[in-house]
Amino acid sequence: MNKPLHQILIRPILTEKSVQSTQAKKYSFVVAMDATKIDIAHAVEKLFEKDNVKVESVNTMHVRGKERRNYVRRGRQPGRGMSPSWKKAVVTLTKDSPNIPLLEGA
Repeated sequence: MNKPLHQILIRPILTEKSVQSTQAKKYSFVVAMDATKIDIAHAVEKLFEKDNVKVESVNTMHVRGKERRNYVRRGRQPGRGMSPSWKKAVVTLTKDSPNIPLLEGA
């Protein structure tokens, strides 16, 4: 894939569970829907190459969008919509690879 890195790795996922898994050298990212595991691994290694990060494995999953409802007063119909579907990637680093300092929990 010939996309720029910021279009493959959209943003990191920083939740309690994902920050706790950084001790096991696992990092979660929101990625492009058409990104493959190989593209994601190359993007992580290229983005953090100054830290000598090496990727061991990449696991991906599609997260389906949820239905959202907007309740409106005074007898109007409630609005309905969907939150967007997205793709999640969990990247595991090799044992000799250092942690990514930008994504460490505070």
